[in-house]
Amino acid sequence: MGNNKTTVGLVYGGKSGEHEVSLQTAFAVMNAFDYDKYELIPFYITKQGEWKKGSTLSAPLEKLEKLKLEHDSEGTEGALSAIFSRLYGGDAKVDLMFPLLHGTFGEDGTIQGLFEMANVPYVGAGVLASAAGMDKVVMKKLFAQAGLPQCDFSYFTKPQWERNSFNLIMGVEDDLGYPCFVKPANLGSSVGISKAKNREELEHAVEVAFRYDVKVIIEEFVDAREVEVAVLGNQEPMASVPGEIVSSADYYDYAAKYTDGQSEMVIPAAVDSEVADRLRESALIAFQAIEGSGITRVDFFLRKSDGAILINEVNTMPGFTPYSMYPLLWRETGLSYGALLDRMIELALERYESKQALSYTNEP
Repeated sequence: MGNNKTTVGLVYGGKSGEHEVSLQTAFAVMNAFDYDKYELIPFYITKQGEWKKGSTLSAPLEKLEKLKLEHDSEGTEGALSAIFSRLYGGDAKVDLMFPLLHGTFGEDGTIQGLFEMANVPYVGAGVLASAAGMDKVVMKKLFAQAGLPQCDFSYFTKPQWERNSFNLIMGVEDDLGYPCFVKPANLGSSVGISKAKNREELEHAVEVAFRYDVKVIIEEFVDAREVEVAVLGNQEPMASVPGEIVSSADYYDYAAKYTDGQSEMVIPAAVDSEVADRLRESALIAFQAIEGSGITRVDFFLRKSDGAILINEVNTMPGFTPYSMYPLLWRETGLSYGALLDRMIELALERYESKQALSYTNEP
C-alpha cells in the first residue's frame, strides 16, 4: 500500500427485499467518504445473489445507476478471491469490508461469518449480535435476561402451528388480545407484518408471516410513541440523544419508512431529561445484551398510558443515508456523517486487532 490510503470494500445490493434501499445507502456513503484517506472497491451483489467487483474508486460517483456494475467478467469467484486474498498472504487488496446490506444475508450474521472466515476486518456488528438482532424471538429473550421491560409476545414454529393452531390462537387471545401484530421472526423492515383485529385476521396474518419465515412472533398492541437511540462503540459504547418517529400511517410500515414520507423524525425527541437519560441507559444495556459492536439503533416504545419505557427491537445495520435516523441522531449529538464513517472504520479495525491477539489453539 504505497499511498497509505485505507482500501475499503463496500458491499451493497443483495438478495433481500431491501436491495434498492441498500443501493441508496451505498451511494450516500460513497459520496461522503474522504478520498484523501480512503479508496473504495465496490462489491455489488445482484438480486440473484451473484457478486460483481468494480474497479477502485478514488472519487465520488455522480449517478446511482453506476452502482450496478456490469463489467465484471470474474463474477462471484473474482469478487470473493479479492476478499480472501488476505488469508493467503497474497497482495492484500482490501483493508476492511463495509457491508451496507439490510435484511436477510446482510445483517443476519451470514456475511459477517464470511468475513470472519476470510480474516478480514469489517464494519458493524459481529456474527452473534447480527444473528441475535435479526431474530426477534432470540433478541427478546436476551432483553428479558438483561431485565429490560418489553411488550408481551408469543411465538411458534410452522410445525407447531400445523399441529395445534387452535390452542395457539386461544393462547394469543388470552395472553395478548386484539389488536396484535404478527411478524416473521427473522425479517427486517416491516415485510410480512400484519395487524390483526380478530381471529379471522389473526389466522390470515399467521399464514402470511409463514411465507417469509419458519417462525412467527405475535406481539401485543401498545399505544405508544416510538423513540429511537443510536449506539456507537465496542467495549465502551456511547448513546446518542433520542429521536422520535411520528407516523401518520396506521403503523410504521415499509412504505412510510422509505418512500412516501408519511412519517417524520423529531430530533431530539420531546421527552424530559430524566426519560432521555433512561432511554440512553437502556439502549446501552440492549447493545451489551446482544454483544453488539460498531453501530446499532435501539427502538423503544413510550407507552402513552403510564409513560413506561418498553424496548421494541435493535437494528444492527440501521438505515444509513444522510437522512436516516441513525446518522441524524449522531449529527444532533455532535458527530457529522463523515466523522461517523471514520469512527465506524476505527471501531472495525480496533475489534479486529483485539481478536487477532487471541490464541485459538492450546499450544503454549
